[in-house]
Amino acid sequence: MRSTRAALAAFAAAGLMAAPAAAAPKTPSIAQVKCLRACVGQKTVSPGGLLRLRGDRFSRGMRAAFRVRGGARHTFPTGVKSRTLARVTVPKDAVAGPLYVRDRAGRRSNAVRPMRIAAPSLDPAPKPTPASAPATATGSAFDGNGMWIWYVSRSSGGDPQAIVAQARAHGVSTVFIKSADGATAWSQFTPQLVSALKAGGLDVCAWQYVYGTRPDLEAQVAAQSLQAGADCFVIDAEKEYEGRYAEAQRYVAGLRAAVGDAYPIGFTSFPYVDYHPSLPYSVFLGPGGAQYNAPQIYWKDIGGGVDAVVDHSYQHNRPYGRPIVPLGQLYDNPSDADVLRFRQLIAAAGATGVSWWDWQHAGSGNWDAIAQPLVPPVAPVLDPGMVTLTKGMKGDLVIWAQQHLNGAGQTITVNGRYDAAMTVAVTAYQAAMGLAQTGSIDTLTWQALLRSPAAVVDWAAATR
Repeated sequence: MRSTRAALAAFAAAGLMAAPAAAAPKTPSIAQVKCLRACVGQKTVSPGGLLRLRGDRFSRGMRAAFRVRGGARHTFPTGVKSRTLARVTVPKDAVAGPLYVRDRAGRRSNAVRPMRIAAPSLDPAPKPTPASAPATATGSAFDGNGMWIWYVSRSSGGDPQAIVAQARAHGVSTVFIKSADGATAWSQFTPQLVSALKAGGLDVCAWQYVYGTRPDLEAQVAAQSLQAGADCFVIDAEKEYEGRYAEAQRYVAGLRAAVGDAYPIGFTSFPYVDYHPSLPYSVFLGPGGAQYNAPQIYWKDIGGGVDAVVDHSYQHNRPYGRPIVPLGQLYDNPSDADVLRFRQLIAAAGATGVSWWDWQHAGSGNWDAIAQPLVPPVAPVLDPGMVTLTKGMKGDLVIWAQQHLNGAGQTITVNGRYDAAMTVAVTAYQAAMGLAQTGSIDTLTWQALLRSPAAVVDWAAATR
């Protein structure tokens, strides 16, 4: 775990995509439709679900026509993968009715009625979660109060019973213990230690600091450490991983192949995503990656006050769409008042869990501050929105937006640059979704984009 002060790194991730194909000379046709996501049984898809279309003469810019609530028919962008394969997200207000596609020239395919559409929600498009909204537990070890252990020997003398007693006396339900550093497993993370702590009523999670120089071996070591019986695992990737998109993808793929898709994995790193534009957050938190986002919100280290630091961190981490279970600061002697304020803010923001860095550096007052009953926060509370991206910006959040634009049927090179082409794609997407055509990605545009799947990038090929 490192300090969050770091110089801005030069962005170094670029992707190449083929030029758009010419309009198909003949009418497109649909032969088969299959549900890939949000399926209800074999023949029903929920609004927001993903359909795969098979057919012929598909072309880029093709749009799918759905009947929507109120009887009208609207068209929506498709993600055309090839001449015979496309994907489309079912709009939230879609109702049962024939589905067909139109190409850019206006040519209409045959109409098919292959799937039923589940009754749509009557709620409008989702809005930012109010700061006062109640939190819903995730059902994992990331819920509740957690404490990080760097060196077991320096945490209550390394005595498992003393660790259990200290944790339970201060409302700590999960301990995060370092199990590996890069490709080297740490001997302190043993089945005996894990069993003793679990017998005392604690959840036990492993964490690994990763470097990206040997991602395949790092993933193997991570998976081996989990054989000790960890309830969850956290990837700690910081400055060494900046610019290493292909390596991050290999690490995540290797780890998931070993532990399975459902095993609870968290990701922790710098909370100011915009200060680290080349760190592959979008890979670690993307499809197949970590299910939980634990940004290191070390407000005293960063400076500017607890409210400002938490607000900035949340606005830049919300777009990744993972539950935020922040990591708070207990090193460097933060004031007890700041610890309480931090707890108030993240509770108001809906966090179901929080953890603290770290056991060996926490003072007695800090331990008491994390255990005190929480009173409602006083104003101001956090802005519930997401950071706005505009022309000229660069970095991983732009990459993330570009992946979702491609998933929503737009054609945009994934290069991390908010250039003129990106502005055109965003404006076209906003027009298709009935949003204000600003060309910038604000909270409402983010919310719409995040309903579409992120198109996966082969970073090994893209960075050659």
